[in-house]
Amino acid sequence: MAVCGGVTAGVDNSVDIDGLAKFAIDEHNKKENVVLEFVKVTETKQQVVEGTVYIITLEANDGGEKKTYEAKVWVKPWENFKEFQELKLV
Repeated sequence: MAVCGGVTAGVDNSVDIDGLAKFAIDEHNKKENVVLEFVKVTETKQQVVEGTVYIITLEANDGGEKKTYEAKVWVKPWENFKEFQELKLV
């Protein structure tokens, strides 16, 4: 059961999570003017806040080299709200 503010394991490799991971990559690419290419999700966690912050560990190609990143995306489905928070190399 999710605890408000606590981080719990999420659902791995669902279509929704892949979509959030791709969204994070796209937003990061626009913000940083780079070209990362999504490969796959390797792990997910979620934090219940006002909505849910998804913490997604993913693989992406960076100039032909596969690297691992952690993305955070905040979602409030009842408001149709989705916000890219960060993408960092791990």
